[in-house]
Amino acid sequence: MYDVLDSRSVLEVLQPVQDPELRKSLVDLNMIRNVKIDGGKVSFTLVLTTPACPLREFIVEDCEKAVKKLPGVTEVNVEVTAETPQQKSLPDRTGVPGVKNILAVSSGKGGVGKSTVAVNIAVALAQTGAKVGLLDADIYGPNDPTMLGLADAQIVVRSTDKGEVLEPAFNHGVKLVSMGFLIDRDQPVIWRGPMLNGVIRQFLYQVEWGELDYLIVDMPPGTGDAQLTLTQAVPMSGAVIVTTPQTVALLDSRKGLKMFQQLNIEVLGIVENMSYFIPPDMPDKQYDIFGSGGGSKTAAELGVPLLGCIPLEISTRVGGDNGVPIVVADPDSASAKALKAIALAIAGKVSVAALT
Repeated sequence: MYDVLDSRSVLEVLQPVQDPELRKSLVDLNMIRNVKIDGGKVSFTLVLTTPACPLREFIVEDCEKAVKKLPGVTEVNVEVTAETPQQKSLPDRTGVPGVKNILAVSSGKGGVGKSTVAVNIAVALAQTGAKVGLLDADIYGPNDPTMLGLADAQIVVRSTDKGEVLEPAFNHGVKLVSMGFLIDRDQPVIWRGPMLNGVIRQFLYQVEWGELDYLIVDMPPGTGDAQLTLTQAVPMSGAVIVTTPQTVALLDSRKGLKMFQQLNIEVLGIVENMSYFIPPDMPDKQYDIFGSGGGSKTAAELGVPLLGCIPLEISTRVGGDNGVPIVVADPDSASAKALKAIALAIAGKVSVAALT
């Protein structure tokens, strides 16, 4: 069937290989580029839709198997890169220049570990090579600087032709802007809605975010002004709802989820945090302190995916307090593995939504 080993025959044999999430041919998606033939050596570039592709190894393996079926092939070299797709624009919302995807990490109830999840997801995505920013929209309780090891950072404000511009702080591969940089540590923020609306818009449009694949927005708990401001200001790639298995947390998370759906924001899924407790001196045991199965049951009832379950480990709390997220401090821990898997799942869903 293939008498000549050339770029055309390589593309033909790769035609049946699909992106597992998009379920379309890699060739049709223009994900196979720069095909080169050198004797029996075949090389080409595989352009994924995200650096955080959870199925990267499987796609590469499928490509290699397909090309090796060609007669005369002695070696296959696949260079893997990524081009994160841009979220679709909306006529009534202004995107942030250079930012491809804006994601909200939210919860209906406080105390469920939303900021811990947001920070670790951001760092986990950055570890894959993605360009990531984190916007701390919890104006009344800004904790992200501490969790990201930037509690003592000084944010720079510059004057430009377009007004004042903030330069985000940076650590663990993530750019961060937070109200915590603009007030004293013990200073309360006593504001009404319009002022909160103004500062969130400032964090969106008056920050030098540069080129970002993902801007993670750590939302305050509830369904109030901050959520409305964000969803009405910018086109969003989706929202992630964080809960615990506890009944009262699930009740509030359902309200938060429904809010995003009513505002036509896709809910990418539910994250169940503190699913079970792992004693540090008995790592083989686990205890369902806050109940069990609540996240999966709620996800099934509401028709959204369960992105993952994160155990309750002391090291996660220690990492947050010390400014070294668990995905950095203890990458082999159960919590870090769960958070990394959740980050990859989110990236995959964002790519699918942008390309379909």
